[in-house]
Amino acid sequence: MEWFLANSGMVFERAGQHMVLAIVPMVLGLLISIPLAQLARQHRALRSVVLTASSLLYTIPSLALFIILPTILGTRILDPLNVVVALTIYAIALLVRAALDAFDSVDAEISQAAVAMGYKPLARFLQVDLPLSLPVLFAGLRVVSVSNISLVSVAALLGIGNLGMLFTSGLQRDFVTEVVVGIIAILVLALVMDALLVLLERILTPWERAGKGRGPQGLAAGRLEPASAEARLAAPGTGGGSA
Repeated sequence: MEWFLANSGMVFERAGQHMVLAIVPMVLGLLISIPLAQLARQHRALRSVVLTASSLLYTIPSLALFIILPTILGTRILDPLNVVVALTIYAIALLVRAALDAFDSVDAEISQAAVAMGYKPLARFLQVDLPLSLPVLFAGLRVVSVSNISLVSVAALLGIGNLGMLFTSGLQRDFVTEVVVGIIAILVLALVMDALLVLLERILTPWERAGKGRGPQGLAAGRLEPASAEARLAAPGTGGGSA
């Protein structure tokens, strides 16, 4: 504890660096994975290719990828961009499969009701399929957040600032306290990130809470509220059929 108090400024600085390197790839991976998963969902042959490619990408060792990327991107080996690109690749590998599962979880009858109400494909996807897929999609995001926070620490072996540097420094000096502080700090970051994602999911899916409060029948009705009920589909300002 004394060491942490004496070096708290440095630990918080490393934690901030660690958080940025974990969050940016997760956001980029999500933005790329959603349209890619939707495209794969519409073409069965492409779906098989995307799922196979995502599985192969995730098997690439992280340290090897951090070392190879500078030669591909033309960056310096100490450039944080290498970590962002590498973790974005891993995020896509996980999120494409999660997004496909999320879109598949949407009740086909709800999508058909949207079509019957005049929703065009893009409007139906953005206003019906995507909102209803959020609970499953957030489950995938929570996995990616933990994975990224863990993998960022590997970049410390290349000298890129993050909490993993507490491991390398502690091992070099045979100072266990520094290693323990690093482990605890990463665990805290993972818990904070997971809590933030849970909170964000609750904010974006209010019908899930309403449904759970009314039992199984209420849950079914709650799932329809954001998109499939005629009042929702036909409500002014929803943009049904306008896209």
